[in-house]
Amino acid sequence: MIKFFIIIAAISLSFSTTLNAADDLMDVGRAVSIDVMLENAIRRGLISGGVVAVGNHTGQLYGTAQGRLYPDSSAPPLSDRTLFDTASLTKVIATAPAIMKLLEQGKINLLDPLTRWFPEFEGTDRDEITILNLLTHTSGMNDVEIASNDPLRSLIEKAIIQNHASLPGNRFRYADINFILLGELVRRAAQEPLDRFCTEYIYAPMGMAETGFLPQAELNTIAPTAGYNKTLTAGVVQDINARRFGGVAGHAGLFSTASDLNRFAIMILNHGKYNGVQAFTERAISQMTSPYFYSNGRVVRGLGWDINSPFSSPRGNYFSDMSFGHTGYSGSSIWIDPEQDLYVILLTVRLDYNGVRQFNQLRSDISSLAVSIFSTPRIAEEIINEMKIP
Repeated sequence: MIKFFIIIAAISLSFSTTLNAADDLMDVGRAVSIDVMLENAIRRGLISGGVVAVGNHTGQLYGTAQGRLYPDSSAPPLSDRTLFDTASLTKVIATAPAIMKLLEQGKINLLDPLTRWFPEFEGTDRDEITILNLLTHTSGMNDVEIASNDPLRSLIEKAIIQNHASLPGNRFRYADINFILLGELVRRAAQEPLDRFCTEYIYAPMGMAETGFLPQAELNTIAPTAGYNKTLTAGVVQDINARRFGGVAGHAGLFSTASDLNRFAIMILNHGKYNGVQAFTERAISQMTSPYFYSNGRVVRGLGWDINSPFSSPRGNYFSDMSFGHTGYSGSSIWIDPEQDLYVILLTVRLDYNGVRQFNQLRSDISSLAVSIFSTPRIAEEIINEMKIP
C-alpha cells in the first residue's frame, strides 16, 4: 500500500511539473505499477504468478512476468513463453475464428439451422437454433452433465430432452454447450478436427507455434491449473468436459503463451493482417467483433466475443464501449479496443477460485491502469479515485 502511494506521488509530481512529464509517467507505470498489482495478488494468495502484455497495432508496448509456476520459491519463474491453459479463451482464439474462416470459405452460413449440421436435432424443439445463436449464447440451451463414454452423443441426447430451455434469440445465457457444438460443427464442415483446422488456417500462417491443444512441451514450461481437490496439475486441460472430449473441444482446451496471444491481438487491430499475412479478411474481423445481441443495454455480445455483460471485468474503467474481449476460468483474459488501439492480455496461475470478486477486480485494475498509461494520459487523482488497489 505504501509502495503504491509512493508511485502515485511520483505520478502527481510529474503532472504538476511539465506536460513532457507524461513520458515519466509512462516510464514509472511500465516499470512498477502493474508489477505491484501482480505482486499484491501473489502476496494475498490469489495467484502464484502472472504475465501481462499490453500493446497496439504496431506490437507489444509493455510486458511483465511476476511470480512462479507454483507457490514455491524453487519453482521456475513465469515468462512470456510460459504455456497457459487459456480455458474459455478457447472460444475466441480457436472456435469463433474457425467459424469465421469457414464463413470466408463459403462452407457455412451464420443463419444455417442447427439441424443442417446436426441432423440428430431434427424433429425436436431445437430445430430453430442457428449458428448465430450458438455464437452469441442465445440458443436457449443450458449446460448438461456429459458422460465420459461417447460424450458428444451424451450431450446431444440430454440437450434434446432438457427442461427450462428458452426460445432461441430471446435471451443471453452463457453456456459451454454452444461452443462444444460449434467445435464439432467445425469438424463436420471442414472434415478435419478443430485443433488441426486451427493450426492449419490460423496459427501456422501467423507463426503462433506455441498455441494449440494437447500440449507436448516440457512440464516445467507449462503453468498448472487447480483441480477440484486444489491439486495443481500442468499439461492437462482443467475443464472436465474438455477432458471427456479428449482435450480438444470448442469451449476449452487451448493452450497458449503471452507471446502468441500478442500476435493474435495485433492481427485483430490490423484488420486481419499480421506481419504481412492476411490471416482473415477485414470483413471477417469486423463481423466477428461487432455487436450482434443486445439486451436492455446491459448485455452486448459479438460472435463469441464479449462486449458488455456480467463477464466484462477486463474492460476496466477506460476501454471504450466498442472494445471486446473474453475471460477464462483458469485466470486468463484478453481485452481489445480498436477505438483506442490497445489490447491487454492477462495470464495467471490462479490459486483462489473462491475470491471471484477479488480476481475480477484484479482484471479490471490491470486494464484500467494499462489504458491510463498507454492510451489517453490521466491525472493521478483520477487513478486514485477510480481504482481500488489493496
